[in-house]
Amino acid sequence: MSAQAWTQVAAAFAFAALASGLAWRLKLGLGSGIALAAVRATVQLAVVGLVIAVIYEHPPLAVAFVAAMLLTAALTSGGRLHAVHGSRIWAAVAIGLPALSATGLLLAVGAFEATPQAAIPTAGILIGGAMAATTLTGRRLIEALHDEQDAIEARLSLGDDVRSAVAPLVRRAVTTGLVPAIDQTRSVGLVSLPGTFVGLILGGATPETAARVQLVVLLALLAVELLAGLLIALTIVRRVTEPGAERINPPALG
Repeated sequence: MSAQAWTQVAAAFAFAALASGLAWRLKLGLGSGIALAAVRATVQLAVVGLVIAVIYEHPPLAVAFVAAMLLTAALTSGGRLHAVHGSRIWAAVAIGLPALSATGLLLAVGAFEATPQAAIPTAGILIGGAMAATTLTGRRLIEALHDEQDAIEARLSLGDDVRSAVAPLVRRAVTTGLVPAIDQTRSVGLVSLPGTFVGLILGGATPETAARVQLVVLLALLAVELLAGLLIALTIVRRVTEPGAERINPPALG
């Protein structure tokens, strides 16, 4: 590796060590988790770099790689929502349906070239965003169903059906899941420069091209994350509604 490459790696681990050290000093219980995350990221990125190099030479492998990304996202998000039976399967649906549909649409209309070089990063960004929205929305809704059980029962006793009784909770949960994407979109260029924009600039693209591609990605993310949050919220409501009865059986918190 070049001197600059070694400097980049050293700087990355220095920041990880700083974060881990601070977490340990403040007794947050996150020190080992941060250190492990840094090591995992190093290994995973190294392996992914090698794999993508092979995929670029054998384009059909891109489908398998995107499937692996979706599987990992579903396992990660579903693990956070384990209180709901079948959470990993439903997380896969909530993440994959909007993310892959949006990716396919962008490639079909020619917004991006139908090549692994364009498809993999696009799918990865959208899957990652959908995963975050699914996790945030799902966890917020599970907590609300548990904490506001009495209020839900009161609405049901007054004649509301389950969907109407939990509608305010669903709206709040979906809103919570979408907040990071909205804030990122509103502050782009003023507070931060997103990774896609920076990557294209560093790769030699013109600022105009980088800005245009980033705009497409950001606005696609808004739609994908909204759909992902809505899908997981509706799924959770259906899974916790007692069969044949207008009653909610809130999942246990965990």
